[in-house]
Amino acid sequence: MSTEAKPVPAPSQKRREKSSAPAQAPEGNQAPPMGGTTPEERRELLKSMLLQRRFEERCAEAYALGKIGGFCHLYIGQEAISTGTMSIIRPDDYVITAYRDHGQALARGISPRSIMAELFGRDTGCSGGKGGSMHIFDKETNFLGGHGIVGGHVPVAAGVGFAIKYRRGNQLCVCFFGEAAVNIGAFHEALNMASLWDLPVIFIIENNRYGMGTSISRSTANEDVVVRAQGYRMIGESIDGQDVFAVRDAISRAAERARKEKRPTLLEMRTYRFMGHSMSDAVSGTYRTKDELEENMKRDPILLLHNAMHEAGELTEGDLRKIDDEAKAIAQDSWDFADASPEPPLEKLYTDVLTDTTS
Repeated sequence: MSTEAKPVPAPSQKRREKSSAPAQAPEGNQAPPMGGTTPEERRELLKSMLLQRRFEERCAEAYALGKIGGFCHLYIGQEAISTGTMSIIRPDDYVITAYRDHGQALARGISPRSIMAELFGRDTGCSGGKGGSMHIFDKETNFLGGHGIVGGHVPVAAGVGFAIKYRRGNQLCVCFFGEAAVNIGAFHEALNMASLWDLPVIFIIENNRYGMGTSISRSTANEDVVVRAQGYRMIGESIDGQDVFAVRDAISRAAERARKEKRPTLLEMRTYRFMGHSMSDAVSGTYRTKDELEENMKRDPILLLHNAMHEAGELTEGDLRKIDDEAKAIAQDSWDFADASPEPPLEKLYTDVLTDTTS
């Protein structure tokens, strides 16, 4: 593979014997089954993942140069989850997430320019330059953030599901959060209400095995996090989050359940982040070893998709280089746009405090 992207393995299978729907990840970087997708669809999936990767790499550079301030959490290594999910849900569905939100926002279709401008704190950003990295919002795509408090947005997702039901809509709400949030009280309260009231919400645990620098084995008594679904009479599945086709299949089932049965689903996407928890965090050498990181990078979701397409004879190295160059160009254009954009004027300090509503 000619890109700089390097691969990711599945999280440890330790203490998973009682998983309600165990999913064994393939060994190494072998190509996964392609899930009934067309060559055109697979190319779009690859474009989305490469754009997220190259965009995030530029974010890392911008942060190092002081152009992005505050906290900055990169999505590198987890792109199959955002890409697979957004490729299945509808434009009128809702998405809400935690602070590692750039990749999901890009996959949802928010303008790369407006995202980068937001990261740069500029007036042209999707949140007017006042939200920054952790608070990406976009009304046009029903992207409801970007939330900085661990688990704090999970009840909001239940509220969105309730609003859909109250208005007799046919949409659903997808809620992303990390595995550390499953120990938060608000997580349990939200899942209880979602099941009790039959709310169309897909709760997605992006289990990258570390809550900041704390391993799941040190923070969670039962590492089989998807088993929590059973406590709320909810369907739960554990998915290889490095396989974009497995993600698509799981989201398809959950979406059909939400629309037809008006029932929530809990999905554990087993993944791994290639970067530190945030830009202030060492990639390896503190709470995880370099060997662990390198072993996990053998299952980079981009590499797995590339291998599947290459083995099917539908992607040459020249094709990949062209797609990759396009992604790099978009990332550079986003940087240039953000760098040239003005900072919010002082009077903007008093805007976006309250809003009118027609609800």
